[in-house]
Amino acid sequence: MSKTNQPTNYPALYTLVLVFFFWGFIAAGNSIFIPFCKNYFSLDQFQSQLIDFAFYTAYFLGALLLFIFSTIKGIDIIGKWGYKKSIVYGLLLSAFGAAIMIIAVKSNVYYGMLIGLFVVALGFSIQQTAANPFAVLLGDPKTGASRQNLAGGINSFGTSIGPIIVGLALFGTTATVDDDQIKHLALDKVILLYTAVGALFLIAAGIFYFSKKLPDGISTEPMEKAGKARKTLIAMTILVILFFIPVFSSYNSEEAKNIETLSQQITTLESNVEKETNTATIDSYKAQIVKTKSDLEAIKHPLEKKRMMYLGGALLVVIISLLFANSSAKKNAEGWGAMKYPQLVLGMIAILAYVGVEVAIGSNLGELLSLPEFGGHQSSDLAPYISMYWGSLMIGRWTGAIAVFNLTKQQQTIATIIVPFIAFSVIIGINTIAQKDMSHLYFYAVCVAIQVLLFLVSKNKPALTLIIFGLFGTVAMIVGLLSTGNFAIYAFLSGGLACSIMWPSIFTLAITGLGKYTAQGSAFLVMMILGGGIIPPLQGKLSDIIGIHSSYIIPVLCFVYITVFAYLAKKSLFRQGINVDVLESEGAH
Repeated sequence: MSKTNQPTNYPALYTLVLVFFFWGFIAAGNSIFIPFCKNYFSLDQFQSQLIDFAFYTAYFLGALLLFIFSTIKGIDIIGKWGYKKSIVYGLLLSAFGAAIMIIAVKSNVYYGMLIGLFVVALGFSIQQTAANPFAVLLGDPKTGASRQNLAGGINSFGTSIGPIIVGLALFGTTATVDDDQIKHLALDKVILLYTAVGALFLIAAGIFYFSKKLPDGISTEPMEKAGKARKTLIAMTILVILFFIPVFSSYNSEEAKNIETLSQQITTLESNVEKETNTATIDSYKAQIVKTKSDLEAIKHPLEKKRMMYLGGALLVVIISLLFANSSAKKNAEGWGAMKYPQLVLGMIAILAYVGVEVAIGSNLGELLSLPEFGGHQSSDLAPYISMYWGSLMIGRWTGAIAVFNLTKQQQTIATIIVPFIAFSVIIGINTIAQKDMSHLYFYAVCVAIQVLLFLVSKNKPALTLIIFGLFGTVAMIVGLLSTGNFAIYAFLSGGLACSIMWPSIFTLAITGLGKYTAQGSAFLVMMILGGGIIPPLQGKLSDIIGIHSSYIIPVLCFVYITVFAYLAKKSLFRQGINVDVLESEGAH
């Protein structure tokens, strides 16, 4: 790493964080579109979840296509365009996706909306591949992670306010929206929303294109063909698709149709029980309910187990493919490109686990909170908890970004103590304005205080920070698994605090020492956002078999691997003769 004290280009950095805001804003908006589309288009839960699936799959495929094209041509396409122009192209592609969304909405076609969202995220993929190394370029390389954390903090702010703004645009209110409101909602508001979003993409593209303060970020380094890495990733992608096909097709199977029929019968019988006054008839209905539920379970359990097996197979394909690449590159590095660096390959799996665990905790939280031992919360009661979970990422990222500013050591310490609670107050305030009762989450400040202590102990060192917060996440999930009630809820919400600093820390360790392969390595890491499309549904399927509470063993395993990665990456860099301690002493979260 460079030892020059290159000053940070703050005007350029502030322009860049605008793009990070978009990512968070749109991604958070998905949580509003899922129930909207489910009710408006009369979808089942799996079909509505295709919104998230389309979003995360686009990230993976976008980065993969960029890599394939670059290796075939022998040039880094992002480097040739320059980071600045690449972000402009990505924004224009996202604007095109917004246009597709508008056309699909006008045509009342759900799958057209998925294509639109896919193209929006495809643009995000190009933006993110360029934006992360661009953030490092805008100042001293040793404080690159701090600039990424600042951008991540703005991203989280977008995530925090996204659902509220999208809810206002769609429903005209910040109050909880029930199913009947969605069913009678006029789609012209969706058109207006995406017209505004598309316009914002175009405006941002214009700001980037015409800004004279932004460096072009052009890289003229020749790119190794990396044919072996390309073939491995293509084979991996094909195998993942083959594992997903049976999962998709199972929803049109006879078993699925029987499950739907039996579920409807149970609903009808339960309704009859509520209406009936005759004791004997009620007992008869209850006996029928027990038998029907038994019949339902006899069909559903094997089917869910089969689905989980295929989803687990998809995850294993990714991990085995990457470990195969790492092992093969050790024997003969030629043709593997950035994959010849063990810290990069291990970092790819770490990003897979990180994105997977971040999305999985949040996606499954609603189902967890519906359990009697977790308060038996109704859907209308979930918003404060979901908001606090995603807001926890903002708390950590705002704190991790402190080192990007020129503060004295004492000022940094004071800011590290104060900023998390300011961010916590912002989340409380935003939700209070949105008419949500947050009083039951005031004591979550204790968890924030624990995070502050961990920040002070980690001393701005990426590897140490990742180990400490990986252990924090592991312990929090285990505490949640072994307890119930508010204590367990706070523990699971703390997963957001643990995840908050992981992306920049993993990214920094994974691309350190890659040299001319840095852009290629960045593309590989962005591909692994695929974890958000594999790990959450895997946990969901596991919950159908062993229960939602016990299924949180999946996040435990993810946090354990991330912790192990931090140790292995530091060890690998040391073997390569890279002075990690120098990097860490000046680095940040």
